[in-house]
Amino acid sequence: MMEECPFCKGAVEQRRIEHVHRWKERLFVLRNVPAEVCTQCGEVFFAPPALKAMDRIVSQDHAPEAHLSIPVFSL
Repeated sequence: MMEECPFCKGAVEQRRIEHVHRWKERLFVLRNVPAEVCTQCGEVFFAPPALKAMDRIVSQDHAPEAHLSIPVFSL
């Protein structure tokens, strides 16, 4: 586990987070993702097993737990 953030030197703690992930033309929300999060700047770091699991889930045709409706705006 990382002890300090490489960007701001803040403390880093392990958490389970919700992560928005883009894959090609699609947008996914992944819940309960293990991550290391800086308590000072909020930067998020993922270990290789978590990254591989996210890529596997979004690249294959898994049945999602739920669907969300997301508003889209242009400026």
